[in-house]
Amino acid sequence: MTARGSGEVSDGTPDIKGLFSALSGEQPRMEEMLGRFVRIESPTDDPEATARMGDEAVSALTDVARGLLNGVSVSRVSGTAAGTLRGPHVLVRVPGAVAREKPLLLLGHLDTVWAHGTLDEIPFRIENGVARGPGVYDMKAGLVQTIWALRVLDRHGLRPRRPLTILWNTDEEAGSAASREFIEAEASEAAACLVMEPSLPGGGAKTGRRGVGILTVRVKGRAAHAGLDPERGINAITELAGVVTAAAALSAPERGVTVNVGLIRGGSRTNVVPAEASADVDIRMDDPESGERLIRALRELGAEHPEAEVHWTGGVNRPALVRNAGVVRLYERARRLAGALDWEIGEGSAGGGSDGNIVAGLGVPVLDGLGPLGDGAHARHEQVVTADLPRRAALLAALLLEL
Repeated sequence: MTARGSGEVSDGTPDIKGLFSALSGEQPRMEEMLGRFVRIESPTDDPEATARMGDEAVSALTDVARGLLNGVSVSRVSGTAAGTLRGPHVLVRVPGAVAREKPLLLLGHLDTVWAHGTLDEIPFRIENGVARGPGVYDMKAGLVQTIWALRVLDRHGLRPRRPLTILWNTDEEAGSAASREFIEAEASEAAACLVMEPSLPGGGAKTGRRGVGILTVRVKGRAAHAGLDPERGINAITELAGVVTAAAALSAPERGVTVNVGLIRGGSRTNVVPAEASADVDIRMDDPESGERLIRALRELGAEHPEAEVHWTGGVNRPALVRNAGVVRLYERARRLAGALDWEIGEGSAGGGSDGNIVAGLGVPVLDGLGPLGDGAHARHEQVVTADLPRRAALLAALLLEL
């Protein structure tokens, strides 16, 4: 492929130094875009708010990459999860320089964990080179990087080597139930996947993620009057307490398996022996086999009272992203390109899941955590180092040219 400007050298190797140089002067505009994005509050449970965020992101993409967008398609897709409308998600297709290649999938999300009104408490601001605000780190900065990676390619008359599919969904923070079908459909056609989620502490890429499962355990007992004839009842809450205590005991962090009982419900009145109780349980695992063994063990847990009934539902919703040969190849590409900027990009595993887990579960190589250097995902001190934005965008642009 021949470049019409700096950004790529004659042998086809991306000139990441040229890309970074071009983007460094754009840092103020990147910061301004980040501010616009953060000031649009987009909690997952508000489809209208996430749609506004999608409108702004698409507008910014169109505005900064008009030449590149010649031949690009932008569409909106919506889905439902348990009867709740999510979306619309944003789906962008960019033609590649080599049309017959399988596409590269780029993932991001438009939603945040922050409720409306958080911006009044934590306004967007940049102080001493650090941007703060709800959603700035997870993951509106990753959207900005994606847009500006395309912008710098456009500026130099370059296209990604492969066709590029960008999917920005609106329910990642809630488990991606409504967008999963779209993610899996695009991933099934992809050669590899890059995820613009925040980097690890210190800036490393994520070459592994624990799998995530959500299960609900329900215990059915028998109601009775708590004062007149309690012995005729079966206390579902008491029985549930024994079950969840045993479930928590299955946690084994040293083996990469954790169990967290996060929510309990039960009872109707204090003077009634409760007939029903339930709990929601979060499980994490380093590999699929560990998850299967853990779920089997949970489902074998019974109540102490012989007449109490225990029922488990749910399972793994995000399989583990395992550091395999395909993942390592993607990371080594990124590490080599970053090295040209005298930048040692590390790697590691994360306890939380992302949409990259869904893609990895289909056997597609995934490199996650390509987002900015920062801190505080889901926390009030959420922040991004703004000087890292041009560097990260340059790395992404170089990867799009090479992969």
